[in-house]
Amino acid sequence: MSPHRHHVRPARPSELLTGSRGARARARRRRARFLIELPLTLWMVLVWGALWQDFSPGNLVFGFVISLAVVATFKLPPVELSGRFNVWHGLVFALRFMWQVIKASIHVMIVAVFRGPTVRNAVVGIRMRSHEDLMATALGHVLTLIPGSFVVEVDRTTSTLYLHVLDINDKEQAEAFRQEVRDIEAALIRVMGSREELEALRTEESGGRGSLPSPAPRTEGKP
Repeated sequence: MSPHRHHVRPARPSELLTGSRGARARARRRRARFLIELPLTLWMVLVWGALWQDFSPGNLVFGFVISLAVVATFKLPPVELSGRFNVWHGLVFALRFMWQVIKASIHVMIVAVFRGPTVRNAVVGIRMRSHEDLMATALGHVLTLIPGSFVVEVDRTTSTLYLHVLDINDKEQAEAFRQEVRDIEAALIRVMGSREELEALRTEESGGRGSLPSPAPRTEGKP
């Protein structure tokens, strides 16, 4: 007996067209993801060179390969950039940041020398204007670099940062710290926020929208 022959139906032109469109769409998505992740990859290359203290072409190329492997292995949501960066506001922010670091360092030194263990601290929650991960990351890093406070938790669902803050004794001081944080966020929005965030900030500053309520501070330390 002759074996059964299985006839393979040739693909229809519509099926070939659909498959071709799907392949092109996947290729476009891969290119878009690569372009979105490219700034992160380049930043990782710079960090690689700084860690090794070697910015030779060979070491940077090897760091680029390592960065691509890390991005491909650990799949994370892509960080989308706003597409704008204001150089003037960036310079103003850098100068203001250095002044805040100096002022906060002096304050921490005075508290440590003259008040010591009697100082009271608090965990203060601040509701952000922006809901972008990039803005939350930038703001959190800036606040952590300023002595006297550091981020302990980030609630992405409500865009709320929780910070442990030195020398907070009452609700008025907690509210004053919140306002400082919101001023820093506003400065970051002027530097690299999206156009929608910048427009919302201008509307708020013109009196069109009030600030969002923030969680009550949780104090710790001796009364």
